Amino acid sequence: MSGKKQLTFRRDGTFTIAQFTDVHWMNGNEQDARSRDLMERIIREERPDLIVYTGDVIYTGAVREGEQPCVDAEGAFRDAVACAEEAGIPWAVVFGNHDTENLITREELGLVVESCAHAVSGRGPESVPGTGNFTLVLEDRSGAPAAALFGFDSGAYSDNERVPGYDWIKRGQIDWYVAESGRLAAANGGERLPALAFFHIPLPEYRQAWDTVTCYGEKHEDVCCSQLNGGLFAAMVETGDVMGTFCGHDHINDFWGELHGIRLCYGRASGYHTYGREGFVRGARMIRLREGERGFDTWLRLHDGTVAASQPEHVPDPR
Repeated sequence: MSGKKQLTFRRDGTFTIAQFTDVHWMNGNEQDARSRDLMERIIREERPDLIVYTGDVIYTGAVREGEQPCVDAEGAFRDAVACAEEAGIPWAVVFGNHDTENLITREELGLVVESCAHAVSGRGPESVPGTGNFTLVLEDRSGAPAAALFGFDSGAYSDNERVPGYDWIKRGQIDWYVAESGRLAAANGGERLPALAFFHIPLPEYRQAWDTVTCYGEKHEDVCCSQLNGGLFAAMVETGDVMGTFCGHDHINDFWGELHGIRLCYGRASGYHTYGREGFVRGARMIRLREGERGFDTWLRLHDGTVAASQPEHVPDPR
């Protein structure tokens, strides 16, 4: 976005991203305070160069009887990202299904994002389906483009009466991504920039990865993807720039697996207003890029201070 801080690899050649997902901020109560403490601790301990919120930053849906719902969506969102703003860390966001269920539209929430001093994403291109799609370019220490980050609005719920359940990334978004990748390659001597992609709702290929290849991490619920495959994964494989994708949505899944050369990664749920699982400590996925290298390191930083540098191996049943 014009006027926003340029993202640049550090002098040591690294660039570190913290993925906060499913914060579900509502009204500033005790659970929200715990979510804020988690994010502040991870920012303090990891010192990320960028924060990416992968959806459901706030929760504007229905609540159980006796619970206090969100009544100020804009205020809740500003509170949820206050840690990044106060620390002066650039941040980007893609919206989830619960961000705009009530009280506020995606367009209005995108305007809130654009009003924040350290946001590097916003409403996204008007000609592209969804709100909040973004392209961010990381520069090397000489100021040349060195890597790219793509953000996709994965929508909320299907508006097609023949398809129940969750929404999917649309053809227009895929066409936009392919064009953006080509534009960046043309400005880089024809060579594709190594890239990462972020969205909220997992792609169907996440389920395929768990079922067919060795994965690392835990899966305690179904992969709650759309019932339609919009084709983004195929486009990324064909285009050849995306090395890894990062989503949220399923709060007690945190696995990753490599399928056709792309690492499909879940974050770790960061918010205390969400359902959880005993022993499954809330936290964040960390991602580190290195200048001039095609690849990335990733680990989990948890609220209790522990670091999960490696995750348990899951080998699919061959039957």
